[in-house]
Amino acid sequence: MEIRRGELDGVLLFVPTPHRDERGFFTRTFDASVAAAAGLDPHSFVQDSQSRSTLGTVRGLHGRGGLGEGKLVRCARGAVHDVIVDARPGSPTFGRSAAYLLDDVSFACLYVPPGFLHGFQVLTDEADTCYRINREHDPAEDLSVRFDDPGLAIAWPLPVTTLSARDIRAGSWNELREQLEV
Repeated sequence: MEIRRGELDGVLLFVPTPHRDERGFFTRTFDASVAAAAGLDPHSFVQDSQSRSTLGTVRGLHGRGGLGEGKLVRCARGAVHDVIVDARPGSPTFGRSAAYLLDDVSFACLYVPPGFLHGFQVLTDEADTCYRINREHDPAEDLSVRFDDPGLAIAWPLPVTTLSARDIRAGSWNELREQLEV
């Protein structure tokens, strides 16, 4: 498994080597020793979650207040345009975003450090996105920013077809910045 450093501070991309033959494929999606070698505590992850979404759907941009949450994100079926935004005041990459293609071909797994916003858009008819999270969910700590906030200027590859009520009501990047920098 190859480890690539992301362009934003603390972000890692784990790229496995799928083994393919006439039966299909086999690949590791997580390896504790590889995570530890990259500086992560593999035993700190306490929750696994999965979502299924349809073409054009955007989920996010979501984050957590308090201590934040670190997560490993991968697309088990289909493909997503995965976007992260550094929302850590004082970080050298604060306010910057980066995008990654996560799909069921490369099986890359993105490590999103605590303090980031995260979202994705589905690029295929359906996509299953899996998350391994290092803190139990506390709804009181939920943060969200509009996916189309002009202050972030994120380029989504497709027209947006579906948003949750939460994502429609999400605040602006400037509002979150003011909240974080208090």
